[in-house]
Amino acid sequence: MRLIDHVPPHISAIAPYQPGKPISELAREMGLEESAIVKLASNENPLGISPKARAAVAAAIDGLALYPDGNGYALKSALSHRLGVDMARIVLGNGSNDVLELAARVFLGPDASAVYSRHAFAVYPLATLACAALGIETPARDHGHDLDAMAAAIRPDTRLVFIANPNNPTGTLLRPDELLAFLERLPETVAVVLDEAYGEYLEPEQRAPSLDWLARFPNLIVTRTFSKAYGLAGLRVGYAIAHPEVADLLNRLRQPFNVNSLALAAAEAALDDADFIAASKRVNDAGLAQLTAGFRDLGLDYIPSHGNFVCVRVGEAARVYHELLRRGVIVRPVGNYGLPDYLRVSVGLEGQNQRLLAALGEILA
Repeated sequence: MRLIDHVPPHISAIAPYQPGKPISELAREMGLEESAIVKLASNENPLGISPKARAAVAAAIDGLALYPDGNGYALKSALSHRLGVDMARIVLGNGSNDVLELAARVFLGPDASAVYSRHAFAVYPLATLACAALGIETPARDHGHDLDAMAAAIRPDTRLVFIANPNNPTGTLLRPDELLAFLERLPETVAVVLDEAYGEYLEPEQRAPSLDWLARFPNLIVTRTFSKAYGLAGLRVGYAIAHPEVADLLNRLRQPFNVNSLALAAAEAALDDADFIAASKRVNDAGLAQLTAGFRDLGLDYIPSHGNFVCVRVGEAARVYHELLRRGVIVRPVGNYGLPDYLRVSVGLEGQNQRLLAALGEILA
């Protein structure tokens, strides 16, 4: 037998996560200039990084010969002050993916199950399978989470529930009262990961008071990221807020120095750049309006979104995706999310959005 024949079946069964196509890859494949390519595939901030974060990265470069602060004290202190939570509740991660996987590793194993929704973030089933646990996918309601179905799917061996709000890739949103009622229904033996990666794009009245719920629900884990509105996707830094005992368990599994020095410095500075976050939201609101109006003009259905992206139904999605690539426009096919007729389009700057809409018009004419 070969070495790989001894790999556990749950590892062999994992299908690798497929990220958005990089600009450099498309340039090589199509013989295009990178500057002529528009990437609207990975929910990145089209404004780039905040000026404060850029300055912090420049100032931190001279320290790259030294290991980063493994505890991330300065960033955790800034988060504690900003969010009004004790530092003992905060866990830093190499992107929020890291803390999602840490939660899975803490609570899941071969004798446990996790519940997540159809059309939800692909990392949830991947993290579950990596722990040899059973993944229970519940049917979606209007392309989003059906909390009644998720509650009904809870089994005696269920230890973890994943909820994305807003949801990726569909952009659907659960109301705060719906989430609260769901938390009240679950036993404390089931951990609930509330993934708020896109929370900065919501209106104030749409945001759940999730951090206030932590005192009442010790089984709640809230995860957030600096990759989206804060524009630090390339530095990979996210965090979780949880009960101190849960945070302690996550930190026991966390890799030493899992957040690098530049990421720590940039995130701390970005957290203090309210003007950049406000500008990012304004650009996103305008871009969503531009894209959805364009889709309506083209006669295309779309899923109303509360993130920095929108799923549009184009019919022959694989063909349209490749035709867009030929025109130097990268979007995200979402057939692997059970949406074979849709493409997910990240919100770009006005000219980038118009480029996408014009290319779609040509292809669909």
